[in-house]
Amino acid sequence: MTVNLIGLDQEALRGFCAGLGEKPYRARQLLRWIHHAGVDDFSAMTDMSRVLRERLAQSASIGAPRVLHDTTAADGTRKWLLDVGTGNAIETVFIPETNRGTLCISSQAGCALECSFCSTGKQGFNRNLTVEEIIGQLWLANRSLGRGVTEERPISNVVMMGMGEPLANFENVVAAMRLMLDDSAYGLSRRRVTLSTAGLVPGIDRLGDACPVALAVSLHAPNDALRDELVPINRKYPIRELLAACLRYLSKAPRDFVTFEYVMLEGVNDSADQARELAALVREVPCKINLIPFNPFPGVGYRRSGPEAIARFRDVLMQAGLVATVRKTRGDDIAAACGQLAGRVQDRTRRTRSPQQEPSR
Repeated sequence: MTVNLIGLDQEALRGFCAGLGEKPYRARQLLRWIHHAGVDDFSAMTDMSRVLRERLAQSASIGAPRVLHDTTAADGTRKWLLDVGTGNAIETVFIPETNRGTLCISSQAGCALECSFCSTGKQGFNRNLTVEEIIGQLWLANRSLGRGVTEERPISNVVMMGMGEPLANFENVVAAMRLMLDDSAYGLSRRRVTLSTAGLVPGIDRLGDACPVALAVSLHAPNDALRDELVPINRKYPIRELLAACLRYLSKAPRDFVTFEYVMLEGVNDSADQARELAALVREVPCKINLIPFNPFPGVGYRRSGPEAIARFRDVLMQAGLVATVRKTRGDDIAAACGQLAGRVQDRTRRTRSPQQEPSR
């Protein structure tokens, strides 16, 4: 049985090379060919001997999830539906902008957190993604976007904001992000990799010690009563505990602020009074607030706040001295916008399992 090298970091590749009787520097060569150059054919690794290339072809492989569907929106946003086996599929989204290209990566097949406004949460939960399935999304997107061995990378930023709760798949997500940061692989700055969490407080603390990157928190409400309804994990880790964890994280983070994500739901969380309540709530935490117009999906009971309500909410926050921006909706014509990713999830009975109990795979 061959070993899929796409999910192995430099240390693991050194161990693999040692098993072949090769020197440690071969690991760095493999990393560069696989991730930097996007090669999946060992015969193309021209700085290795023919004998070694043949041995690699016999004992190893380089493989990402299979593409089931590839769709491009009118605004250039591109979405891939990827097969992760046993009837499950995940979604990965590339968002092109003038000065950067951002890839939104999934970490689980489905999600167990059941946020009431999120399409992924309505799909149920099946399992955590493996390291090769997580990093394979970045590898595949680079290849699909036309990058060759010597071309500039189209993806400058990665956000762990796709399907699933990244901190509920902690070990595999961290291992994948370390590959993103490795100079011999993708060489991304910690400031250009962002992890978004619904508020798993122990995971935030662990992340600060293991692999601090930019942090985004799905807040969505100015008080516990409403957040309990919108983001049920709040019942376990209420807002005050979450904000305290954010402050602890900032002492180790590559950025000096946390981004609070706030989806705008008409008549639910978008009043001027709620904006003032939010401003008072986060005033002790260095932050930016990203207001996200709600992106509807079939069967949901919420509606998007109107432009006037969103602008009023933003203005109240800014008058309180906060940095507040409104996220531009991208890819909604192909259901690729924030909160719309659904993929395909089988065996959903596992959604009732605590995300803290879910084992890495």
